[in-house]
Amino acid sequence: MTDSWVNETLYAEWGQRFLVKRELARVKSDFQDIMIFESHLHGRVMLLDGVVQITERDEFVYQEMLTHVPLLAHGAAKRVLIIGAGDGGVLRRVLQHRNVEKAVMVEIDGEVIRLAKEFLPGIAGDAWNDPRAEVIVGDGIDYVRKAPAGSFDVVIVDSTDPIGVGEVLFTDEFYQNAARLLSENGLIVNQCGVPFMQADELRETSLRRGKFFPDIWAYVAAVPTYVGGYMTLGWAAKAKGLYSASVEEIRKRAEAAGILGQTRYWTPEIHVGCFQLPPYISENLPPA
Repeated sequence: MTDSWVNETLYAEWGQRFLVKRELARVKSDFQDIMIFESHLHGRVMLLDGVVQITERDEFVYQEMLTHVPLLAHGAAKRVLIIGAGDGGVLRRVLQHRNVEKAVMVEIDGEVIRLAKEFLPGIAGDAWNDPRAEVIVGDGIDYVRKAPAGSFDVVIVDSTDPIGVGEVLFTDEFYQNAARLLSENGLIVNQCGVPFMQADELRETSLRRGKFFPDIWAYVAAVPTYVGGYMTLGWAAKAKGLYSASVEEIRKRAEAAGILGQTRYWTPEIHVGCFQLPPYISENLPPA
């Protein structure tokens, strides 16, 4: 028992704190400071450089929306590239789709994977051992630079904010290579911050993606521990209209993929509605 408080350090003037029941790990890797602790209300929590990345209690919101929305919008994704996501939660959700033949996950910090396996095993479940999964400890920038053209249908980027180790995943070079390695109807999604507090992140990232993709938008998810309101997930597709499918069509795709009834946040109705943005968010995006 520690009964000490951990304060998140994302914003200088505002934040949240957790009462720590028990500290489980505190590691300084080659890339970042990693802390995992057991909280009183949110289960186990992982912080990277003082910023909350995931909690056991609400991880399903972010993971489901980051994964199921792009895969079901595409409708026929067989090869998926995951950048980051070292806790394994995105990998787990990708592999829930029975039509996925290959999921490649590239995480730069092997310590995140090691600690997640040890202290957060429920996040990934059995995904680490799925024969369709290829887990690479390496540089995502280098991987997308070398990947063959048209080799993936969907790219999912689960990174920290564009500071520190995650900064290179928000550059022109990264999005240009992502567009090249995606198939004809391919698309990429990535976290773009909480626009109530981080509007510049959404605005600047959208401008960069717009140089290489014809269809730029965003969608939202309400993740309680990402403080400040809706979290935005950036959307960039090589074909227009992929997010305009009806509830009925998305329901059919989810049933075929084997995820219908297996989620706690995502539903076909949520899928369609999450692209309807309030003006304070959509004003940071190019016209649809």
